[in-house]
Amino acid sequence: MSSATLFRDGPPFRWTGSVPGDKSLSHRALIFAALSTHRRPSIVRGLGPGADIASTRSALTALGARFEGERVSSRGLRPPDHPIDCGNSGTTLRLLAGVMAAGSEITTLTGDASLNRRPMRRLVAPLEALGAEVNVAAGGTPPVSVRCGGALRGAPVAIDLASAQVRSAFELAAVQAAGSSKIDSPAGFRDHTERWLRHFGLGLYASDTAFVVEPGPIPVAEYHVPGDPSSAAYLWAAAALVRGASVQTRGVSLNPGRTGFLDVLRGFGAGVEVQVTGEIHGDPVGDVTVTGGLLGEVKVSGPLAVRALDELPLVGVLAAAAEGETHVADAGELRTKESDRIATTVGMIRSLGGTAEATGDGFVVIGGKLRGGRIDAAGDHRIAMAAGVAATVTEEPVTVSGAEAAAVSWPGFFDAMESVWSSR
Repeated sequence: MSSATLFRDGPPFRWTGSVPGDKSLSHRALIFAALSTHRRPSIVRGLGPGADIASTRSALTALGARFEGERVSSRGLRPPDHPIDCGNSGTTLRLLAGVMAAGSEITTLTGDASLNRRPMRRLVAPLEALGAEVNVAAGGTPPVSVRCGGALRGAPVAIDLASAQVRSAFELAAVQAAGSSKIDSPAGFRDHTERWLRHFGLGLYASDTAFVVEPGPIPVAEYHVPGDPSSAAYLWAAAALVRGASVQTRGVSLNPGRTGFLDVLRGFGAGVEVQVTGEIHGDPVGDVTVTGGLLGEVKVSGPLAVRALDELPLVGVLAAAAEGETHVADAGELRTKESDRIATTVGMIRSLGGTAEATGDGFVVIGGKLRGGRIDAAGDHRIAMAAGVAATVTEEPVTVSGAEAAAVSWPGFFDAMESVWSSR
């Protein structure tokens, strides 16, 4: 197990640049491209470099997709005679379960020890409503097996969780069904799949949260993956922690389901400027500048907690260095990630000398100063990187045990963090 030690000791930094390609959109670009069976290949540019994206590419290769540089082609996806390894990527497994739910042969999807502890039962009812057969392990975890004994048929479904992955799994199956389908859920989800289907004429919104899928073939297309706001969030947080510091990230996805952390930063008191510069398949893209200031307390709950879910460990770090008492609630989904992120976020803050308490669906942090120290990333890339950001303001170095976990989403993150600190 590797470790990384970080410590910033210098004046406020000013950095402008780009971040790796968006992870959520990279998964979808590869899957959409592999679903197109046109004789010409689709083109995918700007893919994220993390291990999760490699898992999706590997799984699609096992299903029969072909990759030649930026070109992706397929003559139809069919399962091999062995389970497909999705690595550590829940997105890979859930979205491919939807893709393969239309197949007449059984597709079995599994992953590493961490992924095989994560909840998958939530896929069963939506996919079975379309006519698929779905099986999960006794605990509702992987392996997941899917097939369709006949043909999928359109159906209306409502789920009680604002999950983009479950919605996308349903939609990727529904686009292969006979007849229209509809899915509804609570608000707050990232709607990349809905926007792309609408762009391709394969669906439309019936309300703010309900989406109707119209079946049809996925066309050949060129996909240009923008920067990942969940990766940029670590740099934004570092800037917010230091008065006089600033970070500008260019060309990042500005999907409303992905910008909750920017709203949280505004609530803390950081300066936030957003400029939309374009659109890719219906998803807005633009530049974001965050400047540091005196941070106060915030309350994060409801749809905002969903929109900032991946960044809530960072909220904990910011709160520990802010003034006042910050509350995070309605975030029970954190317990089902690569680690129990409620427990690991609280443990990280305490290990660095801060004050935090876990609640049933979130945590409470009392602001002050962070001393520094050693934290265990617990195999979770978000915890590893959040601890690296904390080193922006700690009084002593921060050593991250299990730092290699960051490679799930951003290989080279710790070097990038130090590069930002040294910019003027």
